[in-house]
Amino acid sequence: MSFTIKQVSEKTSLPPHVLRYYENEGLLPSIARSRNGMRRYSEHDLEWLGLIRCLKNTGMSIKQIKRFVELSVEGDGTLKQRCDMLQEHKKNVETQILEMQRHLEKVACKIEYFTKQYEKCAETDRGPQT
Repeated sequence: MSFTIKQVSEKTSLPPHVLRYYENEGLLPSIARSRNGMRRYSEHDLEWLGLIRCLKNTGMSIKQIKRFVELSVEGDGTLKQRCDMLQEHKKNVETQILEMQRHLEKVACKIEYFTKQYEKCAETDRGPQT
């Protein structure tokens, strides 16, 4: 089964220009074409898109993703390099998560602080209750 660029765009929520960009950058190196030159995406291409989005959304650069794709195209001889790349990326993501968790905790503390301040001001503005 194959999909048009429009269908893939709808399935992935990626605009067609992003799909074309990924292809031009070498992130999707094997997109088939119909006789009239239209892109035809396979299930395999959709799986690659899912991985590309995951890596990109977790902070891997396009350059690094391209290198990962190049290694994948080279075949099984690069499995260790790819595993190493993903392990390093995983460490980076875990570090980012811990940092974001610390930021989130600080934001939560500030919310609590400002809520108490607001409530205190609101009580003062209302005056004594009878």
